[in-house]
Amino acid sequence: MDRARSTGFGTEVILLALDCAQRLCAVALYDAESGTVLARRDPEIGRGHAELLPGLVEEVFAGAGLSFADVDRIAVTVGPGSFAGIRVGVAFARGLAFSLKIPAVGVSGLYAMAAPLARSAAAPVMATIDAKRERIWAAVVAADGATLADPAETTAQAAAVLARQLGAAVAGDAVPLILAEDASLKAVDAAPFADIAEVARIGAGLDPEENKPEPAYLRAPDAKPQAGFAVERMKA
Repeated sequence: MDRARSTGFGTEVILLALDCAQRLCAVALYDAESGTVLARRDPEIGRGHAELLPGLVEEVFAGAGLSFADVDRIAVTVGPGSFAGIRVGVAFARGLAFSLKIPAVGVSGLYAMAAPLARSAAAPVMATIDAKRERIWAAVVAADGATLADPAETTAQAAAVLARQLGAAVAGDAVPLILAEDASLKAVDAAPFADIAEVARIGAGLDPEENKPEPAYLRAPDAKPQAGFAVERMKA
């Protein structure tokens, strides 16, 4: 196989994608040249990512008929979600990238959740995760993939206001909380977590220097509302 492909940031082709931030322990091998998933495993486990992840990685390599030496890049979700799961995924990605001397990139789980929905709807979508304690995590992505509101911790009320202002549909497991604030908003029926294939697709195009695999917990250090998740967070 001809493995020389310019991504704008190198000549990577085969990418290993990891997502331990939510209930899934998801792993995939992705061919960026053809845009295809070569093998994937994404069981819903809730907890225990550290114990399961190494075995799943071995399974996808066996399924794809590849070895670690074939991997050119690693992509890992950096949050938000389970603190323990995020740490497991990021540490594994960093350690493996260091060992293989290849780049690793961090991908926002909220962005990876919203981007394909926005493309399909040809309209902005707000991806949400119920962060408990009357808080949610949310981000808004446009149909062209532009970020309209960065991932942030906020309230259902503030998220509903922003979704209305941006004309965004809402998706994720915090949708009931947001619709309780504004029932007129459109809800998108979708899985409440990112698809590992989308994590891989996004990760293949990111600049490793600007998207380092660093945890993005988003959890505020105390119970005070996080300032900033409003119109002023919008990007052009």
